Amino acid sequence: MASSTDRFLYEQLADELLRAIDRGALRPGDRLPSVRRLAGKRGVSVATVLQAYLRLENRGAIEVRPKAGHFVRRRSAVAGEPRAPRTCSTPARVSVSDAVARILEALGDPDLVPLGSAYVDPTMLPVAALNRMLAQLAREAATAGARYDAAPGLLTLRRQLARRSVDWGAPIGEDELVTTIGATEGLTLALRAVARAGDVIAVESPTYFGLLQAIEGLGMRALEIPAHPRTGMDLDALDEAVRTQPVRAVMVAPNVSNPLGAIMPDQDKARLVELSRRHDLPVIEDDVYGELAFDGSRPRPLRAFDRSADGRLLLVGSVSKTLAPGYRVGWCAGERRCCGGSYRK
Repeated sequence: MASSTDRFLYEQLADELLRAIDRGALRPGDRLPSVRRLAGKRGVSVATVLQAYLRLENRGAIEVRPKAGHFVRRRSAVAGEPRAPRTCSTPARVSVSDAVARILEALGDPDLVPLGSAYVDPTMLPVAALNRMLAQLAREAATAGARYDAAPGLLTLRRQLARRSVDWGAPIGEDELVTTIGATEGLTLALRAVARAGDVIAVESPTYFGLLQAIEGLGMRALEIPAHPRTGMDLDALDEAVRTQPVRAVMVAPNVSNPLGAIMPDQDKARLVELSRRHDLPVIEDDVYGELAFDGSRPRPLRAFDRSADGRLLLVGSVSKTLAPGYRVGWCAGERRCCGGSYRK
């Protein structure tokens, strides 16, 4: 065990090396002197240098490479966890269309990384397999695209979605589903079903710009509810807002929200469902990222926690983030009175 003098020396040595790293004298990837060499240069014991290096390693400043020595560690460029925004006390008109137009225009620039939109790299999608399937379908169902499919959409697709909903933990009947041109149309239809121009819609802050654009396009107002980067919408703030403001509906993404990536805990989802029931408040759930949880699991949507099945919860999804953005295949799930636009009191 090191004496108190040795302990002081290794702390002093570690702090000196850390200052050299912070100032750039020792850069990421640089090799530190060997333990014996540094001990000889500083006139300290090998144990002192080992303790100093261990201290730096525990702080994440250096790393040990087997049979190579100690190296300055490359520090992560990931930003820290963002702070939750302040609660907004009043609804506001939304004006984002010009900014959205610029974002969409930038998507066509190959020199830009599209951070403004959740854009999936095509190399990560099963493009070749999908193209083979499309070619086979074109041969076997040559007249499939020669007729209109009446609302609520292609029956075979709705049946497959209904089967898949069992894996989501929220079984949905095929008659509850309406197919849409991507999730954006589904969100717009859901908004039109539960609110009208001038109504107040509670949204997460920050939220996906497409939701704000839909609110703007329908002449509605947005009320920002702060969202935590790990657990999502602040339900205490939402409860207070519903009590003090004329909130007509809530738009929320409990599973892998955009842009924070938050996943709402199950107990909070159950609480949100209860809040919806208690205040007779429709909730539109954006679930386009539900299949993309970080740990490979499939978080359950809000409908999995609904025991009343009274139609207040509308679920919107698509394959744009998981399969093929260009297919523009989405859906909206809810009782017919919601999807058909007759929910309003």
